[in-house]
Amino acid sequence: MKKYAICGLSGRAFNMFIKPFLDKYHKEHSIAALLDDDPLREAVCKNRFPELCSIPFFQAEAFADMIEEVKPDAVIVAGRDDTHVRYILGALKKNIDVVTEKPMVTTVKDAAAVLEAEKASEGKVTVTFNYRYNPYHRKIKEMILEGKLGRITSVDLNWYIDTYHGASYFKRWNRMRKYSGGLSVHKSTHHFDLVNWWLDQKPQEVFAYGRLNYYGPDGEMNPKKGEARHCGTCHVKTKCRYFMRWQAGDPEDDHIKVNENQHPLYTGYRPDACIFDEEIDIEDTYAAVLKYDGGVLLNYSVLFSAPYEGYRLAINGTKGRLETKEYHAPGRVPFEVQEQTIEYFPLFESKETIRVVRQPGGHGGGDPLLLEELFSGKDPLRDYDILAGAEAGAYSIAAGEGVWRSIKEKRPIGIEELLHSRQYT
Repeated sequence: MKKYAICGLSGRAFNMFIKPFLDKYHKEHSIAALLDDDPLREAVCKNRFPELCSIPFFQAEAFADMIEEVKPDAVIVAGRDDTHVRYILGALKKNIDVVTEKPMVTTVKDAAAVLEAEKASEGKVTVTFNYRYNPYHRKIKEMILEGKLGRITSVDLNWYIDTYHGASYFKRWNRMRKYSGGLSVHKSTHHFDLVNWWLDQKPQEVFAYGRLNYYGPDGEMNPKKGEARHCGTCHVKTKCRYFMRWQAGDPEDDHIKVNENQHPLYTGYRPDACIFDEEIDIEDTYAAVLKYDGGVLLNYSVLFSAPYEGYRLAINGTKGRLETKEYHAPGRVPFEVQEQTIEYFPLFESKETIRVVRQPGGHGGGDPLLLEELFSGKDPLRDYDILAGAEAGAYSIAAGEGVWRSIKEKRPIGIEELLHSRQYT
């Protein structure tokens, strides 16, 4: 029986790890300890999962005591992004394995510290990049490995986050860079890691533009400036287009909580803060170009206030091109959408349309497959690796931080410069 300590009792911890542990993986894996900054989260967790009532709870400052007392075989890190580093480094110091939510950490300084700590430790870090396991993304990886595109020359990736999901980041702690690293880290690490993995190359340099266009006090849809508000108790919410569009919420999406009854789930924190608040200090629009060490060029953009959610991808190679377009959460799209396919264009032959077998579960079916590999082992029929480690986590963070630093410093940013320069680390 392998014992785990859950560090950070977030909604993600509940749904991605604790529930599957109790439902499917309990015969060989057990939860030995719970830890969080907020003691109220213990009550919330044990109320939802009565099976854990006898499991000891530790506050964050007692992490070392927890390790000594419980002696877990591994820790699962799933709290607020900026808390990850303390648990990762603490576990590695004790030669304990770490499974961490993405982003691994929020800064290149912390990413470099994790890489160094892992080198000196018997423990290893696994980063749960679940989008790698999406069946479309695996098929794209397989097509590249089969050589169908030849040598990859360039990638175009445009990601769109709709007004429901996009606004959620600006209601919560994500809206402050000190907690999330900004959305080019918190969210775009998903996207950069996908491209890094598909290419099996490391990003070398990034140049980017970006700004806050939709949210913050100067957002054009702000119904009233100059005061802090919460959606659940806001006196001008009927004049807010974002609130009125999504006031009923989406029962299939846990990213956004606008109900005033949510705040008792945390001490001193409500996840329904106004998307037009003064304290917002991150961007909602990015456009970037990345150069890879194998010569590939990536054109990347992401928008956090789009009419629909999804992405457009094109990958060009010396033997052909592939294209795919996804509409995520079609129930939130106010028009009919087509099923996702992969269109393959050989350089001198007829186009092929590839339909991928879809799978149930979060992130396009990626979550269950990730958990299966984590807790049951690699699929013996798959001849390539998907599971990510600390180096993959670090390069995705360096790309994300490189984006906002390029915006701030108005220059190209070298990725190795970020990871290894004393200026940043």
